[in-house]
Amino acid sequence: MGRGRAKAKQTKVARELKYRSVDTDFSSLERELRGQPAHEEPEESIPEAYADLAEEYEHGSSTREDDYEDVRKSG
Repeated sequence: MGRGRAKAKQTKVARELKYRSVDTDFSSLERELRGQPAHEEPEESIPEAYADLAEEYEHGSSTREDDYEDVRKSG
């Protein structure tokens, strides 16, 4: 009984793949297959409100970890 439902779903997916119009970037695919590096993407900008946290994270500051340990010990 369950096989019919699974087969119907597979048929639906196969039809979607067959008839879906997709714009394929063949030059990007070729670069990937050849192992050539892709163009570098621009670095995401960090909102000012989180800049200090991002800086701490990059430098591996342990002050926040010490704060969390204190909370864990007291809890």
